[in-house]
Amino acid sequence: MSQTNRQFVLGKRPEGKPDRDTFELEETGIPEPKHGEVLVRTLFLSVDPYMRGRMRDRESYADPWDVGEPMAGHVVGEVVDSEHDDWQAGEFVFGNGSWSEYATLDGDDLTPVEPSANVPLESYLGVLGMPGRTAYFGTREVVEPTPGDTVAVSGAAGAVGSTVGQLASFAGARVVGFAGSDEKVDYLEDDLGFDAGINYKETDDYRAALDEAAPEGVDGYFDNVGGPISDAVFTQLNVDARVAVCGQIATYNDEGVATGPRKLPLLIPSRARVQGLLVGDYVARFEQANARLQEWVESGDLVHRESIVDGFENAPDAFLGLFEGDNIGKQVVNVAEPSE
Repeated sequence: MSQTNRQFVLGKRPEGKPDRDTFELEETGIPEPKHGEVLVRTLFLSVDPYMRGRMRDRESYADPWDVGEPMAGHVVGEVVDSEHDDWQAGEFVFGNGSWSEYATLDGDDLTPVEPSANVPLESYLGVLGMPGRTAYFGTREVVEPTPGDTVAVSGAAGAVGSTVGQLASFAGARVVGFAGSDEKVDYLEDDLGFDAGINYKETDDYRAALDEAAPEGVDGYFDNVGGPISDAVFTQLNVDARVAVCGQIATYNDEGVATGPRKLPLLIPSRARVQGLLVGDYVARFEQANARLQEWVESGDLVHRESIVDGFENAPDAFLGLFEGDNIGKQVVNVAEPSE
């Protein structure tokens, strides 16, 4: 085992879009676990759009990072040393760690993971992790698709959106997804079973494109993006439509608040319900979601993909790539391989 531990800390608060200078790589010693803790070697690290909000010096649903503080994120790792009765060296675990090669984590907060033919380790950061649970509860509890509904999904080729579309399809809905390339649209339609995909980067009129893909209007909208796409969808909402606001990545790097035509009046004739979505509100039911998602994945009914960036030193690039639309499915960093 290496005697040094590399970690990324927040080097400075970005103005607008982050860049490599936002992150600072440090070398430290490998920490030793205290009573109740486990030393975990990171195998896969998750990077997620919400992390951009933690780089701002203001309160939100997730506490902001201090400059110089290690970046935090979900990890799948291997137990190296344990001072906790439930964990032994060599076991694979999922937990809330940091952008580091090694970390000591509270053993009570870790979850065992078991790779298989249809369930690689990295999937526990995607379809079987926070994104999958977000899709599960957001689709079933907020969007509530029923047979004959039309459900629109923005960011449809991402970790959350790709699962949302499939779950809506399982419920009998017609599913339309917005994505940022022809390759992603093909993935939606050919691999995931979406009824229609719209390449928003090649579309001048989102409203007209949606009208063609969803001529009966939109009954449910799962919003991962915000911005002009959501503006267009709001004009097509049917009476009693349900909208889940999960993410607004189109505006995460904006320094000011955009102004323009107000969309709230559109909710009056549609009587649509618009609800913010935080997966942490459903923590008491995570086991239910995990079990159901795992059944679908192991049976092959629920398709998933992970975009893997190799090398711990490339974690910042993996994160920055989220804002360029580099990933299909969940963006993860492969930090190390399991011990033999």
